[in-house]
Parts: sequence; structure tokens; C-alpha cells
Amino acid sequence: MHRIDLPDWAIERGRALNDFPALPPGRTALIVIDMQNVFVAEDGVFASAHARDIAPAINRLAAAVRGRGWPVIWTRTTHTGEGPFASPDWQYADLADGVAALQAGAPGHALYPLMDVGARDIVIDKYRYGAFACPAGRLARVLKDLGAETVIVTGTSTNCCCETTAREANMAGYKVIVVSDATAALTDAEHNAALLNLRVNFADVRRAEDVLGMIAAA
Repeated sequence: MHRIDLPDWAIERGRALNDFPALPPGRTALIVIDMQNVFVAEDGVFASAHARDIAPAINRLAAAVRGRGWPVIWTRTTHTGEGPFASPDWQYADLADGVAALQAGAPGHALYPLMDVGARDIVIDKYRYGAFACPAGRLARVLKDLGAETVIVTGTSTNCCCETTAREANMAGYKVIVVSDATAALTDAEHNAALLNLRVNFADVRRAEDVLGMIAAA
């Protein structure tokens, strides 16, 4: 489990921009970023023990959100060579194993088996780090159709796909809450650096127990 070290000054500075102590009922969505075998399972190409550590917290949040009838959205990083969804040839030239593991239908592409994915949850394939920058545009459409105003961001990795998606959500006008102990990176240093950047400018950063309390109180 990550040792979270978010300075008080960062929390206070960010309060002026992003302080969301309450969740709007029916206007909140949980986004779970890339809890896939390739990033989570012990034999995954980009596996992280920290990502396995956060699985129970994500499942608790998903159950609580689902219990209120709010949407739970799971993303899967996906690689393809087809059309506008393809990445530039140069971008992952030295990561052939990882690219192969993230092809749709590959074992690495699947969501980690210990994740509690509900029958009515939404699963979205994304083709870029940031879910909003994905040329397929599905997350933006889904959130608009749901009437969401606030998004709760969890998953992996904190300093890549989670941070990018959270920043994009903020710029798209959503209130963003990043759950510090339901996100994970390869190292504590990367995790905490991302949380600091997010808290100062782009998101409210809270622990899972705090967010669970907010869900219950909404």
C-alpha cells in the first residue's frame, strides 16, 4: 500500500479551486481507470503491487455508488493499429510486449478478476492515456447523457492515465475528486507527486473512507 504524503500547504492551496465536501445525488459518477491484468495481475507486463492493494477500496466505492443508483464506469487502455484510434508508430516502439497485451481480447486487456464489475456498469475502451482525449469520445458522451457534474477518479496509474483523465475532466467543467488510497502508481514518489499536482490545481483529493461517507450522506 502506498505511503501517502500530501502536504498540508497543497491541501489548503487547492481548497480555493477544488473543494467538494458533498456529492450531488444523481449527478455523480465513479470512474475506475485501467484496473486491467496488464497493470494489476502479478504476471502483467506493467504490473504494480500497489494496484493490487487498491482493489478492495475500489470495490467498496463501486458497491456504494451502485447502491445509490449512480453510474460506475470502468476504462480499459486499448491498443489498435486501425484508423483514428491508432497511436503514432513511434510512440510505443520499444514496448512491444505491452502493446500486444493491450490488444482487445488479449488476457492482459481484461479487467483484473478481483474487480467487482456490476452487470449494469459501463465498460469503455480508451485509446489514449486520458479518457477524454480518446478519439472515440465515448466517456464524454456517456457522462453528458448521464447528466454527471462530479466524477470520482480511481484506478491506475495515478501519475499517468488517472492524472491525465482528472485534468481533462477538470478542463471539461467537471468537479473532480481523486481518491488517494484507491489510486496507485509504481512508486510512492510518483503517486504523491501526482496527488500534489492534482490537489493544487485540478481536483479535490480525499481518502476512500471520506468519500464513502460522502456517498452515504448524499
